[in-house]
Amino acid sequence: MEKQRKKVLLIIVLSLTVPGAFAQDGAAGINEATQMVTSYFQPATQLIYAIGAVVGLIGGVKVYNKFSSGDPDTSKTAASWFGACIFLIVSATILQAFFL
Repeated sequence: MEKQRKKVLLIIVLSLTVPGAFAQDGAAGINEATQMVTSYFQPATQLIYAIGAVVGLIGGVKVYNKFSSGDPDTSKTAASWFGACIFLIVSATILQAFFL
């Protein structure tokens, strides 16, 4: 009988202490996650700007090659590469303004 009491008492004590050990403050967790996500935005924005610069250089070289060879659709190629660069820069700026 004494062993059963000890088992029941042990179960009661564990059931009262274990949930407290696993409980977390939800607001603190959300704030930490928000801080982690926002810390990635500045480097990601800089990376997108760098990619935009590389795309612009590649586009400039391709447009120059088409212009030098006398290709009639040079303006179409220039517009598409320029549009890609503008899209990258604007999307990075909008994402940074929206999330920060």
